[in-house]
Amino acid sequence: MLYRIAGQYKTSYAADHALFPVRQDAYLLGFILVMAFVVFPMTASEFAFRALLIPVLIYSLAALGLNILTGYAGQLSLGTGAFMGVGAYACYKIVTIFPELNLVVAIALSGFFSAAVGVAFGLPSLRIKGFYLAIATLAAQFFLVWLFQKWSWLYNHSSSAAIQVPNIDMFGITVAGPTARAITQYYFVLCVVCAVTIFAINITRGRIGRIWKSVRDMDIAAELVGINLMKAKLTAFFVSSYIVGVAGALFVFLWRGAAEANLFEIPLSFRVLFIAIIGGLGSIMGNYLGAILIVALPVVLSTVPAALGVPIASATAEHLNIMIVGALIITFLILEPHGLAQLWATIREKFILWPFPH
Repeated sequence: MLYRIAGQYKTSYAADHALFPVRQDAYLLGFILVMAFVVFPMTASEFAFRALLIPVLIYSLAALGLNILTGYAGQLSLGTGAFMGVGAYACYKIVTIFPELNLVVAIALSGFFSAAVGVAFGLPSLRIKGFYLAIATLAAQFFLVWLFQKWSWLYNHSSSAAIQVPNIDMFGITVAGPTARAITQYYFVLCVVCAVTIFAINITRGRIGRIWKSVRDMDIAAELVGINLMKAKLTAFFVSSYIVGVAGALFVFLWRGAAEANLFEIPLSFRVLFIAIIGGLGSIMGNYLGAILIVALPVVLSTVPAALGVPIASATAEHLNIMIVGALIITFLILEPHGLAQLWATIREKFILWPFPH
C-alpha cells in the first residue's frame, strides 16, 4: 500500500537509473528533510541538540568519509579518528591565523589538509592491501595523535595542550564558541552535511564511483581493462580524508567546543568504523542509520530504565552499551553483512511487492 507503483512507468534508460526510481522514495526524503529543517528545531530541547541531533549528523559525515574509502573503494582504514584530528587542528590554526575568515571557508580549507595527510598515508595501498593496509593506517593513527600532543604550535603553545574554540560570528550570529546557541550550530552542521552528502551521492553514482567499485571487487581485473589503480586508490583516500577532515572540524567547532589530542585516539576511529559496519558498507543512507543507532543507544540506556522506574548506574549503562554494540556488530556480520541499509532495502522491496510473496 505505501509503495504502490502502479502507473509509474520507466520509458528510458535515464528513468530506470534515476536517483528515485520509485516516487515514494522522493516523498520519504522530503518528509525527512522537513523533519530535520522544521520539526526538530521547533520541538527539540537543548539536550536533544547537544546529545542527539548534532552528534548524529557529525558521526554520519565521518562514517560517510570512511565508507567511501572502505565501502566503495575497498581500502581498509583504522585511522579515521586521527584524520578527524587533522581537520580539527587545521581549522583551529586557520581560524587563529585569519580571525576574519568565514568559518565555512575555514572548515572547507581544513578538509584539504586532512586530504593531503590521507593521501600521504594512503601511498602504501599501492603495494599492500587488506590486513596490512589496516595496520599501516593504524600506524598513522598513533603517529598523528602523538604529533597532536608533542607539536605545541598546533595548539598555540597553550599550557593545557588543548584547543579552545573562540566565539565566531557569521552575519552577526554567533555560530561557534561558548556563547553559540545549539539550534544555530545544528542548522550549520545540517547544511554542511547535506551539501557533502549531495556531493558524495553524485561522485559515487558517476564514473569515479564505478571505478572505485571495480577496484574494490577485483583490482587486477580493473587494471587489465585500463583503470589506473594508483589514481583510483589515491583519489579514494583524498575524497575520504577530505570528508573526514570536515567532520573533524565540525566535531570540535560545532559540538565539543574544545579538544585535546586524546579525543582523537583509537576509540573514535573504532566508533566511526562501527557506524559504517552496522549501517552498511557501500551505502550512503547506512551511515545515517548506523549513527542514529550508535549515538542514541547510550542515551536510551541512561534515560529509559529510569523512566520505567528501574534506574541503573552510569557505569552499568556504559558496559551495557559496549555489550550491545558488540553483539550488534557480530549479528550484522553474520546475518546481514550489508547492515541496516540492506535491511531497509529488503523491507522496501516487501512493500513494493505487497500483498504478493517475494
